[in-house]
Amino acid sequence: MHAVVGENGAGKSTLMKILYGMQRPDEGRIRVNGAEVGFRSPGDAIGVGIGMVHQHFMLAGNLTVLENVILGSEPRKRGVAIDFGAARARIREISDSYGLGIDPDVTVEDLGVGARQRVEILKVLYRGARILILDEPTAVLVPQEVKELFANLRELVREGLTIIFISHKLDEVLSVADAITVIRRGTTVAEVDPKDVSARQLAELMVGSELPSPQTGESTVTDTVAISVRDLRVHSDGERCVVDDVSFDIRRGEVLGIAGVEGNGQAELVEAIMGMRPADGEIRLGEHDISGWTTLRRREAGIGYIPEDRHRHGLLLEAPLWENRILGHQTRRPNVKGPWIDRAGAREDTRRIVESYDVRTPGIDVDASALSGGNQQKLIVGREMSGDPVFLIASHPTRGVDVGAQAAIWDHLRAARAAGLAVLLISADLDELIGLSDTLRVILRGRIVAEVDPKDVTPERLGSAMTGAGEAA
Repeated sequence: MHAVVGENGAGKSTLMKILYGMQRPDEGRIRVNGAEVGFRSPGDAIGVGIGMVHQHFMLAGNLTVLENVILGSEPRKRGVAIDFGAARARIREISDSYGLGIDPDVTVEDLGVGARQRVEILKVLYRGARILILDEPTAVLVPQEVKELFANLRELVREGLTIIFISHKLDEVLSVADAITVIRRGTTVAEVDPKDVSARQLAELMVGSELPSPQTGESTVTDTVAISVRDLRVHSDGERCVVDDVSFDIRRGEVLGIAGVEGNGQAELVEAIMGMRPADGEIRLGEHDISGWTTLRRREAGIGYIPEDRHRHGLLLEAPLWENRILGHQTRRPNVKGPWIDRAGAREDTRRIVESYDVRTPGIDVDASALSGGNQQKLIVGREMSGDPVFLIASHPTRGVDVGAQAAIWDHLRAARAAGLAVLLISADLDELIGLSDTLRVILRGRIVAEVDPKDVTPERLGSAMTGAGEAA
């Protein structure tokens, strides 16, 4: 198990794309089992036994595990019909051999996040991979699921497979890796044995600074309620209740953390508060009932939004940075002058954000797609902190970012909280939730099932409450 670590923009993803045939190198050699290889496509990489599990799952929720696994490489019977029997037997064999515990006939949307991660691994094993590239495999898992995943990975290694493991969670890297390569600005700067290095030393190698802490210190909570949610219910397309009778208040200067395994209603809760999804119940921003307001009107009233999926809801990837600065703020200064877009104002403010939030970019005219994930995230955080919001929804604000960017985002959230901003924080990083939150609640199957004190709860107890296996406090 070989870990590759480095800050955002260091070149990890580009390197992995080259190893998986998604991008061609300009020079250099790749050898697999001693033989030099060249890839024109992922198919070529798969052909020599390399498989990649991407950070964002590539699964169709409405299909079964079997259908997802064989998609694109369906076994044929007499060259025509799909041989489902052979595929099912092969999937069961792989699952049993490596302790993955996967039923081929379960629909993927009925699986938890940890099980979906195992399906992704099974999918590449089914195609004959002996070298697995795992990109941020624990980003959405709770501690119990991480332990299960690492047990699965150790079993794969015992069976002779090679795993290349990319992660920003340095404690996990140190616990699971046999060797670590550190990349900085596209160059290998260190190769270390995990037994000889600490998380702090590894962070310093990556970004030249100490490992950050999410601790917030002094309470800044006031008596003024910034946002009040009462009896909120959200129904899915099939009339299933995905947010069930949720109520809470967030005061100025307070961070309310919501802990829950993904898929338990957090995304729908956020979309309902933003006006992106119809809901029953009452939402009040200050003195105003905003339940019937459009998303734009809610934004204009002072709601900031760091979305869970920055590519889907946060950025126009094929637009330059200064145009992305305007998104969601297209009716407010400095982006408009009268009825017209103020290009000069938007460009000037984008330069301010780039400088203040340390967005690593050649300039404000490059497309957002040219930035690494962490720098895209810093741009979004800078945009949403602009315009003096009164309430901020921060949904997985540091997912997939390195320790340097993580520290910067935490600092900005702490500063805004101290200045009186109310924050709803949703995160899969339990240390982040516990460290940043003034108040912490657990959501399970769309309901708030527990309120815990962040000062005396552990990630393990919180993870247990999130899965319904035990009490958080």
